[in-house]
Amino acid sequence: MNLTRRSLAVLTSAAAMAAALAPLAAHAQQPDAHWPSKPIKWVVPFPPGGAMDVIARTLGDKIGRELGQAVVVENRPGAGGNIGADYVAKQPADGYTVMITSIGMATNKALYAKLSYDPVKDFAPISLLAVVPNVLVVNAGKSSDKSVKDVIAHARKEPGKLTYASAGNGTSIHLAGEVFASMAGIDILHVPYKGSGPAISDMLGGQVDLMFDSITSARPHIQSGKLRALGLTTSRRSPALPGVPTIAEAGVPGYEVSPWFAAFAPAGTPPEIIGKLNKAMNDAMKQPDTLKKLESVGAEPIGTTPQELAAHLDKELDRWGKLIKERNIRLD
Repeated sequence: MNLTRRSLAVLTSAAAMAAALAPLAAHAQQPDAHWPSKPIKWVVPFPPGGAMDVIARTLGDKIGRELGQAVVVENRPGAGGNIGADYVAKQPADGYTVMITSIGMATNKALYAKLSYDPVKDFAPISLLAVVPNVLVVNAGKSSDKSVKDVIAHARKEPGKLTYASAGNGTSIHLAGEVFASMAGIDILHVPYKGSGPAISDMLGGQVDLMFDSITSARPHIQSGKLRALGLTTSRRSPALPGVPTIAEAGVPGYEVSPWFAAFAPAGTPPEIIGKLNKAMNDAMKQPDTLKKLESVGAEPIGTTPQELAAHLDKELDRWGKLIKERNIRLD
């Protein structure tokens, strides 16, 4: 049989799509012809008030209007997001339970020796939603460091003396510091806290030297002049802090840690329902009032296909697995 280039491309594309959807089809339930016929539960595996919670509530309201059913946000915090993820993994694959999660979906497999769920096998990707940059900050009144290069020089002069706060072991704030230390070839001391709030409190009090905090909680203190922003962890500058360079620009070429947020459903959720959820989420992120609300917490909307999210998760699992092993980071 002779194939034209066009027909060969079509077959190749179809084969790739089939392969991407195979794990979902293996467990898939029969789609509900009347879906959604009741409210949809959106699980947030972290406490209320943070960027993840704001994103879920903002998008949930819009999604509910488009689908004709309420989207009810339920916070199930604990264990770095694992409690909420484990709960969602065990729910019926009927489209009535979804989860917003973060970079922990890619890091927890390497951080925890015993994880009660598999981030790939137990979930159906829906869409990447947004990135919320972290920003390297110092206490403006107590630190003499005015740039990323100053921090690196300071750390080399006094190895192991500079401290950096995080919202806890394994958080993006912690891992941003690990990547920074690894790539800059410096030794800085990690000080974990139980959340960003107490960490920022000690930053403002001068008890710790540095923090790679979320732009959501750091920006008000940067704007008030209490914290000095030295560099963003993302590969691009942020509209939320347009005058702040990226860490890659400011002294560590190639540095990039992009704390992302994404939506997943239990594995086996019918592709037809995943498609409806994906469309509703992506449509919601294009609305002007949604963009304004997300900007208020420094979130930059993305929006992808389920297949693109699956590929992104696979890439992130590989990246963070290697770094966590290299830096010998364990949480249990």
